Amino acid sequence: MFSSNARFAAILALLGSAVITACAPVAQQPADAPRVPQISEGQLREKARESLAQGVEHYNAGRFGDASRSLTTALDHGQLTRPEQGTARKYLAFIHCASGRESQCREEFRKALEIDPGFELTVAEAGHPIWGPVYSDVRARLSATAAPAAPAAVRSGAERLLDQGLAKYTEGRFDDAAKLFAGALKQGLAAKADQIAALKHSAFSQCLLARRVTCRNEFSKIFAIEPAFDLPPAEAGHPSWAKTFAEAKQRAQASPKKKR
Repeated sequence: MFSSNARFAAILALLGSAVITACAPVAQQPADAPRVPQISEGQLREKARESLAQGVEHYNAGRFGDASRSLTTALDHGQLTRPEQGTARKYLAFIHCASGRESQCREEFRKALEIDPGFELTVAEAGHPIWGPVYSDVRARLSATAAPAAPAAVRSGAERLLDQGLAKYTEGRFDDAAKLFAGALKQGLAAKADQIAALKHSAFSQCLLARRVTCRNEFSKIFAIEPAFDLPPAEAGHPSWAKTFAEAKQRAQASPKKKR
């Protein structure tokens, strides 16, 4: 009896060993690592634009550190268009110049001009006492080394007066500029954009000359042409005309529309 039990136990032990061996994991060849989900080019572009918008928002709020990080992130995505890259470089230049880092400011302006041939500061931005001279110098240096430009299209008499007015405005000769803008408008500017440019810079000139009523009237004329008109942030906050522009805008929005 004992001998049979011993044989039975031995058989069970052998069977258990076989089951354990069968159930043991079989060594396999290393499988390929799972693919990491790829972010599409469109998603990257959207993230870049979000970072750019955040950078501009931080800059307008005076948070230069946050603005610099967001703008740099937007550029690092590598998906911004040339004009968008120019905008990011512009605000980085403003931050560097405002922080006393002229060489970095100069470098950002240079990159903006080289990346986007159409890059240009607004008149208000170009006239800023901190970064205006740096921008003008960088632009002049690049223009001196560039190939000759194609002949410009012929401008009408009114358009030439507008161009002359803008030049006088840039030079700080606001009274002369205002007279030229008035002359251009009187002769008749065909393009709506030219009409708005003449009125806007005429308003700027009048406000800088402390002629508040005339300044407000010029702004009001713009709203008669383009009810949805607004100044960009860099111009809207100018201390010489910010309040006057806001008054003209409020009046334009409050005035009832004329029935046709």
